[in-house]
Amino acid sequence: MPRARRSDQTRHVRLDAGDVELSGLLAEPDGPPRAVIVGLPGGGLRASYFHGRAHPDLSLLTLGTALGFSVLALDRPGYGASAGLKATHQTLAAQTAATWRALETFTASHAAGAGLFLIGHSFGTMLSVSLAADERGERLLGLDVSGVGARYRDGLWPPRIPADSSVAEIHREHALAARKLFWGPESLYPPGTFVLGTVPTAGVPAGEASDAAKWPQKLPLLGPRVRVPVRWTLADHESWWHLDEATETELRAAFSAAPRFELVRQRGAGHNISLGWAARSYHLRALSFAEECIRDRNTG
Repeated sequence: MPRARRSDQTRHVRLDAGDVELSGLLAEPDGPPRAVIVGLPGGGLRASYFHGRAHPDLSLLTLGTALGFSVLALDRPGYGASAGLKATHQTLAAQTAATWRALETFTASHAAGAGLFLIGHSFGTMLSVSLAADERGERLLGLDVSGVGARYRDGLWPPRIPADSSVAEIHREHALAARKLFWGPESLYPPGTFVLGTVPTAGVPAGEASDAAKWPQKLPLLGPRVRVPVRWTLADHESWWHLDEATETELRAAFSAAPRFELVRQRGAGHNISLGWAARSYHLRALSFAEECIRDRNTG
């Protein structure tokens, strides 16, 4: 397959989401789309997480449209056009309601092909699961998600720093620990990834951070309500989550009602898969899974 080129079809959009508007990026193919890929980024990241600037091969929007999909990457509630929401509107339940409203707004005015397929990352994975667990969830073709496990690793934060460290040393150790958690080894990412202004970061809303901490309790409640196919990716350099056998068992058990559940490891990837060298491989597999979900929906 030829190397992806930066799409010139990508544009900024705003969608009615009830009390707020959600901003995002949209790329559409030249003809009718096979389906709509909806990208939901993680905490502290904007929609352009799926349109990485460090290298043209990283963009899900470019690759998706080349393969005949429309790709809609959203700024989740509390980011972009909806920044500044009250904490009560930043919870997972509130984000689910607002995002479903935005998706219904989108499909009312845009061709959707076979339907909507979600690609979520980190808190966007939590939101994807919550969207699928909603009573409207069976409308979705399926989910392909990453950056979340069943249980957080112990002792994630703060880092252990000697008591006699200087202020500068403390700041440096905090920065190094945060880099390891969110990114893993720098070699996993193209040169220029960490240049100021390249990474699409934003402040994490307080309400969202509080709800993210409750994920191990939410997963057993939401997972059994998901009735569409799920592909769950864990990066091999993931630092946030336990990646042991017990965790895999918990994840599989949580999605007992899904007609299909796949749990896979992404080699050569850190937490932020879609900004690393592994992005193209991951996106190709996600879009392949979307194709299989389209086939299953058409033949089921």
